Amino acid sequence: MMVPTIHLNGTSREALLEQVCNAGHAARILADALSEMAPNGRDYYPQGDHAYPQARAEHDARLNALTAVQQDLEAMYLEIETRNSKDKE
Repeated sequence: MMVPTIHLNGTSREALLEQVCNAGHAARILADALSEMAPNGRDYYPQGDHAYPQARAEHDARLNALTAVQQDLEAMYLEIETRNSKDKE
């Protein structure tokens, strides 16, 4: 994963960490909203036996994609934070 380089002409470490935190917070809100809209079999059975499993698989794929984004954000935050600690030594 590419992580921004902290330098005088770029975005400050503090601003980068705040941006990552804000994105992580938004991702948690989205995860909650996605969880609330989990497919209900009663909404799909009129479409046939294939409909609910397909809807469930698509929903799970969205959750998995969001989980991957959250993991990237966490890794990015830790890398930026770690660079801060190394620079202070």
